[in-house]
Amino acid sequence: MFLIYLRRELRRRKKAALVIAMGLALGIALVITVNSVSAGMTQAQGKVLQSLYGLGTDMTVTKAQPTTTSNSRPNFKFNAKSDSSSSTQSSDQVRIQGFETLASSTVTKVADQTGVKSAVGGLSLSVIKVDGSFTQGKAQTSGGSGKPGGGGGGTTKVQGGGASFGVNSYTVYGVDTGNLAVGPLTSSKITSGKTFTASQNNDKTAVVDSAYAKTNKLTVGKTLTISGTKFTVIGIATADSGDAAANVYIPLTRAQTMAASKNKVTTIYVQAADSKQISAVKQTIQKNISGTTVTTSADLASTVSGSLSTASNLATSVGKWLSIAVLIAAFLVAALLTSSAVSRRTREFGTLKALGWTSGRVTRQVMGESIVNGLLGGAFGIAIGLAGAYTVSAISPKLQASLGSTSGGGGGPGGGGPGRQSAAKAIEIALTAPVSVNTIALAVVLAIGGGLIAGTFGGWRASRLRPADALRSVA
Repeated sequence: MFLIYLRRELRRRKKAALVIAMGLALGIALVITVNSVSAGMTQAQGKVLQSLYGLGTDMTVTKAQPTTTSNSRPNFKFNAKSDSSSSTQSSDQVRIQGFETLASSTVTKVADQTGVKSAVGGLSLSVIKVDGSFTQGKAQTSGGSGKPGGGGGGTTKVQGGGASFGVNSYTVYGVDTGNLAVGPLTSSKITSGKTFTASQNNDKTAVVDSAYAKTNKLTVGKTLTISGTKFTVIGIATADSGDAAANVYIPLTRAQTMAASKNKVTTIYVQAADSKQISAVKQTIQKNISGTTVTTSADLASTVSGSLSTASNLATSVGKWLSIAVLIAAFLVAALLTSSAVSRRTREFGTLKALGWTSGRVTRQVMGESIVNGLLGGAFGIAIGLAGAYTVSAISPKLQASLGSTSGGGGGPGGGGPGRQSAAKAIEIALTAPVSVNTIALAVVLAIGGGLIAGTFGGWRASRLRPADALRSVA
């Protein structure tokens, strides 16, 4: 009887039911769209941070104080030659980049901490290379006899000659070939050739970033000279998003030898055993290993700037409060419309009470109708919200983001990533609006909640009606 009467009344009042349902639908659709865009912002931010950390890395450990600017200047030496022909010269200098070094034994200490799954050390280097050529000038005498010692008042001048040199700087990163699942190379994919093997930790092999390889015409099999040592290119790596961690990757032991930093690292990459315990692991490392700074992706998230940051703030703050305001308005409108509809049904409810319906039964009837309206609104709201999210994903507006420095380091985590030359370089990210199951579940809960609120108002109003009111309305 309840369901039959419910269906008949809803069909009889289709327009009123549709108005209530659409009011709830708009509020729910806005919540879905805002939540989806916020999720897309989080994903976009994750892509920016992934270009720094890579997959599998939850935090990095560096020495607490970054390296101060050194007063020593680069020193380049060239061999003098007496021949008159042009002489090509080349000299480069390898320097540790970013933070001060840590002992390699610190990597083992970090790996032994509670909650740490694995820890890998890396050495960030910068290479400044000067190459070019000298051209010897020629002496020419004008006037006089033109012969040395012959007098005659002639003037001797050196004409021609000179030097033409170019300066090239690039970044090199020493990676532990024994554990490539964590570390700077995880932010890139090997698109040509192959990556290192565990046995190549001291080999003269290199993996080159694709952008650097293209600029310098490097391919798999070619050689690259770093500080007089020739490295064979075995692979080309392409960054998943943004800049690569370095221009060139070489085995860690070989990098330590080149930088005269045996058993030293600049960065320790850490993978936590449980992603939910990252904060606790960070505190444990800082407590047990003095003189270190632990940086997580959450720490770096606040340094992401650009249009991505602006849009993210808008979606999380303004969007959230706008959604709440619209939901409250939608619930109130639904409640008022339901209460108004009950007022217009005075004769109906009064007659039903006169026929023996109890106040509770009348209230349940109104509540049932309101919940159905809420579910209809939820269905419409989910459809509209999905359409809005799909539209955002289809348009894929471009957002720019860059990582600012959190600690003043020139090239370590917090300074734009290990091995980076420019932390402020913008990264372009395409915005998407993924809709999760949790968002759909939230929409269903809101739909039922809106129906219950509206039904509560209407049911309370209906329960107060008396049979005498129906008789007076007939008269």
